Amino acid sequence: MAEVESFSLDHTKVLAPYVRLIGVERGPRGDAISNYDIRLVQPNEGEIPTAGLHTIEHTIAGLLRTRLDGLIDISPFGCRTGFHLIAWGEPTPEQIASAIKSSLEDIAFTVEWDDVPGTEAISCGNYRDHSLHSAREWAKRVLEQGISLDAFDRSRIA
Repeated sequence: MAEVESFSLDHTKVLAPYVRLIGVERGPRGDAISNYDIRLVQPNEGEIPTAGLHTIEHTIAGLLRTRLDGLIDISPFGCRTGFHLIAWGEPTPEQIASAIKSSLEDIAFTVEWDDVPGTEAISCGNYRDHSLHSAREWAKRVLEQGISLDAFDRSRIA
């Protein structure tokens, strides 16, 4: 079985919230795809409730596309502590952190229920499992702590 990078990361040593470049893959024509670990909650010490994480996922997917060129996808970790972010090219951790921060600010203070996309049965596989209240509260928690540009050092806050 192929090794998965995140399984070799010592989750007991990282200091969330942070943005971490996992790696850059190159396609046959040299195109770069960057993979980021967007960790919002300290691993093994907490997790975002599913409904809140689901609402953050649906909302941040659209918000980030207005702030970050080349976004391919942002998908939640099964452990509910953050997201994988995949983008064309090689955006810097600073660019990613800035886009995440401003998107979380919108979720925490601006977004209303009607702004959350995909909350009906036709557009979501589990449309009943959303909570804007939870999404707002978790976005505020992350913003209060600041988003580090280093997974192991909280001194570089974006």
